[in-house]
Amino acid sequence: MRDGLQAYCRECSAAYYRQRQDARGRKPRPRVEAPEGHKYCQRCGTIKPHSQWDRNRTASDGLSTRCKACRAIQARQDHLKRHYGLTEAEREEMVASQVGLCVICLKAPAVHVDHCHKTGRVRGVLCFNCNSAIGKLGDDPDAVRRAAAYLEGNAWKPTLVAPGVYQLPS
Repeated sequence: MRDGLQAYCRECSAAYYRQRQDARGRKPRPRVEAPEGHKYCQRCGTIKPHSQWDRNRTASDGLSTRCKACRAIQARQDHLKRHYGLTEAEREEMVASQVGLCVICLKAPAVHVDHCHKTGRVRGVLCFNCNSAIGKLGDDPDAVRRAAAYLEGNAWKPTLVAPGVYQLPS
């Protein structure tokens, strides 16, 4: 309008908007009133205090659209999909097929997705220690075999056969 004001009040304008959306077959978000210092999370459907929300300067209220817990869940799902091409259900299925344990040490719970760094193929779900050990050995099966031989007491010490000629253990 010329005076810079709307023709209708906020409540009437909101009611008219909802009526038009219903006529088009769309379902507008319901308006949920929250007490002062709290906000409603649309994903989990709960009202939480502002301390459980991340800041977002571009939003009208200065807070994120989802609470911290819901953002963490979504970030985990996005990470699995982006890096490994897995959904949370597929990862849980892999863990269940391993009876919930790391397939290498058979002691710790399996929580870290292991993959080949050359091909990107997912191999399984391991505990943190086993997954980092494989990574530190450079995904090299020969290095793992040498480490196993070392642990079994077959140290990698060449024996002198003749002057300048050494025999490596097999």
